[in-house]
Amino acid sequence: METKLARIAEIAKQRPKEEFTSLYHLMNPMMLKECHCQLAGNKSAGIDGVTKREYSADLDSNIEGLVQRLRTHSYKPKPAKRTYIPKAGGKEMRPLGIPAHEDKIVQMGLSKILTAIYEQDFLPVSYGFRPGRGCHDALRELNKTIVEGKINYVVDADIKGFFNNINHEWMNKFVALRIISASLSLFIGFNK
Repeated sequence: METKLARIAEIAKQRPKEEFTSLYHLMNPMMLKECHCQLAGNKSAGIDGVTKREYSADLDSNIEGLVQRLRTHSYKPKPAKRTYIPKAGGKEMRPLGIPAHEDKIVQMGLSKILTAIYEQDFLPVSYGFRPGRGCHDALRELNKTIVEGKINYVVDADIKGFFNNINHEWMNKFVALRIISASLSLFIGFNK
């Protein structure tokens, strides 16, 4: 599976305007089992209460059923279980949605496909939510820039509620620039 994703990434990098039409077949038993195995086993269960361990008990049958529902377009993600966790350094709480385990599998599969295509488009100075990069990498780069560069000011900014307020219509159009696979688009759509 990694070979297919690597090939997609290579095409996406070499041909930045490439439109990908046939991606849905990648959501197959091999990829979905791989995603299941990569998910942490100590995470909270979603609204259905099914843990990774419970899902693993009949993994082949569960994955086969999931693949069948994906192929027949009868797969429907379950509502996320809503819980609240404390915000760092304060008494405020922030909402957290916990997907069902099977939905986490599908999300990871879609994430792998999207990453293979879009990772090629990001600038090297972009660190958020990218594979192999994180806030410590960003801080190292910032430190290097401040120490070695001619810096007159530093701005610390946070867009409050960014993901809650993103323009979903624009996001759908952006994704559609490179992914025109109708079946896969059913799962990628950003709906309010």
